[in-house]
Parts: sequence; C-alpha cells; structure tokens
Amino acid sequence: MVSPKILVVEDETAQGLNIKNTLESLGYNVLDITNSSESAIKKVADIHPNLVLFDIPLSQKNHDWHLANIIQNDFHIHVLYLTDYSDYLNLPKNRKHELCSYLLKPFSEQDLHLAVEMAFSQYQFNKKEQEEKEKMSAIINSMGCAVVVTFTTGHIRMMNPMAERLTGWMQQEAFGKDLAEVVNLVDQDMDEVVSNLATQVIQTGEIVSLPENCTLISRDGREIPIGDNIAPIRDHVGNITGAVLVFQDVTRRKQGEVQLLHNAFYDGLTGLPNQVLFLDRLKLAIERSKRRSEYRFAVLFLDLDGFQEINDRFGHGMGDDFLVAIAHRLESCVRSGDTVGRFGGDEFAVLLEDIRDVNDAINVAKRIQDTLGLPLTLNGQQILTTACIGIALNSDSYDEPEGLLRNADQAMYLAKQKGKARYGVFNRAENN
Repeated sequence: MVSPKILVVEDETAQGLNIKNTLESLGYNVLDITNSSESAIKKVADIHPNLVLFDIPLSQKNHDWHLANIIQNDFHIHVLYLTDYSDYLNLPKNRKHELCSYLLKPFSEQDLHLAVEMAFSQYQFNKKEQEEKEKMSAIINSMGCAVVVTFTTGHIRMMNPMAERLTGWMQQEAFGKDLAEVVNLVDQDMDEVVSNLATQVIQTGEIVSLPENCTLISRDGREIPIGDNIAPIRDHVGNITGAVLVFQDVTRRKQGEVQLLHNAFYDGLTGLPNQVLFLDRLKLAIERSKRRSEYRFAVLFLDLDGFQEINDRFGHGMGDDFLVAIAHRLESCVRSGDTVGRFGGDEFAVLLEDIRDVNDAINVAKRIQDTLGLPLTLNGQQILTTACIGIALNSDSYDEPEGLLRNADQAMYLAKQKGKARYGVFNRAENN
C-alpha cells in the first residue's frame, strides 16, 4: 500500500518537528510542516496531501474551525485533530462524535500510528464515496431525461439540468420545496392535480408510474406531456432514504401516436376517412337504428367516370390533385354530421345520417352530380368529370356494415351499365 502523504499543522516548531520525525520513523511521507491554518489552506491546494494533522487548539479559535472545515469539505481531505483533553471537552457535541478525527495529547508513538492508520482508512473511504457521488452526478447530469431526488419527507434534494429545463426551477431555488410544488403534474384523463408521488412511494416502497396522460405545468405555464416513473431509494441495508422521479418530455411520442392514429383511419391523399373509419361509423349508424325505430340513414357509393383517362392524359400527379379537389367538392355537398370517405382509387362513399326517406338520399346524389359536373381547372387545365352513384337505404336486414356497403356498390354498378352520370337505388328484387 502507498504510504499516505501528510501535512502537519503545528504552531509550536519543536512539537511539529517531533511529530514529523515520529511519523517518518513509522514510514509515512510528511510533505511539510506549517504553523497556521491560513498557510495550511495554501499548502493543501499546492501539495495535495492525503491527510492533515491539525495541532492547534481549535476549541478556542472559530476561524481555525472554519478553515479546517474548508480543508475537509471543499478539498475532501481528512483532518486528524491533535488536541488536549481540556480542549476536547469544550468541543461542540456534534464534533465529539466524529469518528477517526481526534487524538488526545499526550499520546504515544503507538497511539499516533493507530490514529493515522484509522484516519487514512477514513480518507480512502471518503475519497471512494466522493468519487462515486461525482460519477453518479455526472451520469445523472448527462442524462437526456429529467431526474429529481427527494428526501424521505418528499422535499426536493437535487435536480439535474434537464429537470431544471423542463420545470423552469433551478436546483438552488427548488431545494427543500415540496415535490408537487416544483414538479406540478396534472392527470389529463382524470382532470385533476397529481399529489406528491414521493410520499406515496416512500410509504409503500413500490415504484409508481406516472399517469398515462400526464402533463407537467412548468413554472412559466408551459404544458408539457411527460412520462416515466418514481421509485424509492434504498441504502445498502434496504432502508428507504428518499425517492427518485425520472421523467421525459414525450411531446414527439404523443405527436407520433396522433399521426399513427390518423394514418390508420384517414386517407393519406385526400384526408378523408378511409374504409376502416367509414365502416366503423356505418356500424354505429346500424346500432343506432336498432335502438331508434324512426332513425333512417343511407349509403352512397361513387365511382368517377373516366378517371383513368385523366391519369393517362395529364399524369398521376395531376390525377392526385384532381382526387383532392373532388374530395373537397363531395364534402361541400353534405352536412357536417355526414361522412365522406375514400376507398382507394376513384371510389368514394357517403354516409347520410338521420334522413327522412329515400328522396333525401336521391337529392344528395343529384347535388353531387351537379357539383362534379362543374368545370374544374387544375394547373391551367380544364377538366370535366361525372360519377355514377349507388344508393342503399338501411333496413332491419342489415346487421353488418359490409352488407349495406356491398348493396350500394351493386346499385352503382347497375347505374354505370346504363351510362355516365347515373344514379340508382338498390332494389333487392333487381339484384337477386
């Protein structure tokens, strides 16, 4: 083992030399002797000892106590006080119980040897502990998520830079404050403020996940969706010493989820409901008609006339622009409570809800044909189009939306056989 490097602080020169000689005879490396605490600070900064032997009557000098604390707390170097028994008796109670910190005079060579070994062991332990703390602090501070550590009372002990950034609180301002005051959380699903989660995990000893739809209200009023959990902190014997809250801004994830949901139910080109969403709304309409005998609805199935010719003549880019324009025209022909959907290619469907009879559906079909018949100008080109439309009305025989939609499709097919710009109402007798 490497011999510890020692600095001796002694205001009596002869006593200092005597301590130095004794230590060196025991195999220790005494770097220097100084006679004041002020010069000791400079020596510590210059020569970086592992241990400082302080032989000044500190019980009578508060200034020396302060400088000794700087050596121990700021430089993280253990101080072994060589003091008279009378001075020791005058020490504050909290000082008397510090382990490995005092050697009472007069002392023998064996006493000095044992005291230095114990002090050096304490130095090594403190150094290792400090290194672990610094390593852990570096890891926490470099994390991309926010970390907040609390005491067992639920009050804040530390925050990393990301937590400061998200909450709007600096660590020195937040220290000692209730967690819920600094990390102001709202459960959006329950529409209620989330209480101090630290006290909950400290009481139960269990990890608690943040609510699924949790929002952080920052100090400046920003609303940030966050997610993750809070867990109890345990020491080496399992006692809970606090709690650690880890969370991150999930705005992008939420936006991604919204986009995925939109992609699943809406047509990527026109923005209209796709077949999945249309069938879901149609199923709801069927269920509604079973509960309300007076409720009527209809499905219109549309197929554009000559769309392939438009693609062949002007290109697929123009064809896509044309479909978007058609989608807007179809939406203008129905009420806000009705649904216009695209099934792919040039096929569209319309769900007309709460109508009186078949005439309402026919009137909408005629309106659509009149609107589509108006000239459409795209990129300087005038395009004319029409559509064939099949109409199917609800009845007690429909339990699944696919059947009603299939019948509207059949009615459209029969209308198309008669020419362009036609419409037809599904008649079970004609289709059997």
